Amino acid sequence: MDRPWTADLGDGTYRNPVLNADWSDPDVVRVGDDHYLTASSFGRAPGLPLLHSRDLVNWTLVGHALERLEPAADFAFPRHDRGVWAPSLRHHGGRFWIFWGDPDHGIQQINSPHIEGPWSAPHLLKAGKGLIDACPLWDEESGEAYLVHAWAKSRSGIKNRLTGHRMSADGRELLDEGVTLVDADRLPGWFTLEGPKLYRHDGYFWILAPAGGVETGWQGAFRSRDFRGPYEERVVLAQGRTDVNGPHQGGWVRTAAGEDWFLHFQARGAYGRVVHLQPMSWDEEGWPVVGAAGEPVPVHTKPAAPAQPPAAPAVDDDFPGGRPGRQWQWTANPRPGWTAGHAGDARRAGDGLRLTCVRTPDEHDLRLLPNVLVQRLPAEEFTVEVDLALDSDEPGAKAGLAVLGDAFSWIGLTAGADGTPLLVHRFAEGVAAHERDAAEPRASPGGRARLRIEVTAGARCRFSADTGDGFRPSGQVFAATPWRWVGALLGLFATAPAGTGPAGTARFTAFRTTDPSPPASHGQRRADDEHLEDTAGACRGSGLPHGRARADGHRVR
Repeated sequence: MDRPWTADLGDGTYRNPVLNADWSDPDVVRVGDDHYLTASSFGRAPGLPLLHSRDLVNWTLVGHALERLEPAADFAFPRHDRGVWAPSLRHHGGRFWIFWGDPDHGIQQINSPHIEGPWSAPHLLKAGKGLIDACPLWDEESGEAYLVHAWAKSRSGIKNRLTGHRMSADGRELLDEGVTLVDADRLPGWFTLEGPKLYRHDGYFWILAPAGGVETGWQGAFRSRDFRGPYEERVVLAQGRTDVNGPHQGGWVRTAAGEDWFLHFQARGAYGRVVHLQPMSWDEEGWPVVGAAGEPVPVHTKPAAPAQPPAAPAVDDDFPGGRPGRQWQWTANPRPGWTAGHAGDARRAGDGLRLTCVRTPDEHDLRLLPNVLVQRLPAEEFTVEVDLALDSDEPGAKAGLAVLGDAFSWIGLTAGADGTPLLVHRFAEGVAAHERDAAEPRASPGGRARLRIEVTAGARCRFSADTGDGFRPSGQVFAATPWRWVGALLGLFATAPAGTGPAGTARFTAFRTTDPSPPASHGQRRADDEHLEDTAGACRGSGLPHGRARADGHRVR
């Protein structure tokens, strides 16, 4: 299998990022020899992705825990800055638990006896605006349960503060009004403290929490003998001399072999928040040491774990039985009729994915559409292709392959004024309210085309298509852009102008991605490492000593 990115280097080492896609705000838990990870999914459905690994390096997507977002009416249309923020994944009492903060509604919780479900309906544990980044703890020593969360200033007017509660053992009720555990306004140089993860270790309550903003921040650790504090703090991971900006917000896990590891994200613009794996140890004073003396590692020996073949979350899809794979999400809660299934028609069972050309007054702007099927950009550089057939002669009906963010561009097919199929390439800038042509339309005999997007460093996208006479480039290079906190996405869609009656369907088959550059050999990596050492002095990042912070890159959320 040709994967766009593989973290496992095949020689007992791995390279970062171990997940080279937008798995934002990761958290991880171990059950036996198995590790499970979840991440923010914001307003996309299904939400709360669930990934599995035996060795913390090779991950596969095994499902989602949240079929639809609630309240459903709030997520009937795209909400890329709302929904599921920074979930926590835990295992207690024979059940998996996920807690998260919805900044507009409050802290929610779901649970299941099995990672594959069924998961309980969301339970609103604490209602309110600006309640985010919730994490529970069941203290095995005392039998008590606790919850910690952060605050979004955009909704509450509060930030840089962590609040703690005692919680019922069943995770359904908070037992007090809450207390401020850490007020980072009182800590010189600390700002935008958020994303707390709560643990018990060595007689202490530990809160691992990032600060300093997504782009330029650092990872902090706080400890106290008492849950209510007072807490002492330390910076345990920062950019230092590396090129890993803002390495923070994630989860600590201890493997079955007794090794400690820390998974965190790095914000990479249009690529979103990719996930790194850092070794973790403890110093003589009992503080965690993350990475290489507090700096991220680019390459490292893999965790001691059962053998696992190289793996990465699926990207390619043949849409067997007309169904999209787990890697796909809708940009809002799905509605009946968006797909045209093949059930009961054995002749068309392998016919790929059929999307209905949904009538909408917003067909001019993909960013407004809930019926776009999306997945993450799978690597920094890759090529994606898909076959498209437009089964419609409705003027203005269209379908295509898109790169979707604050700006967007797509290539695909449309039915002209007389129903004749045309190949079109369109785009919209971030400030534009309406798409326009990126290239002159041209004929597409039979209403079929093979579509291609080549993505190179900097998320620069080159579009082309084959309508029967070979691939021909289309338009100018398009620079993908993220949304507010979400990376750019690959999208498939089918729409038609507002009106009545069926408008046809679009059939997508053979969705494929390829990697233009395989992993470097061990010798090449060694040469690269030597070069990095030679140039380290000229490449110093924003490493932060204790109590110091940079004020740029500040995020208010």
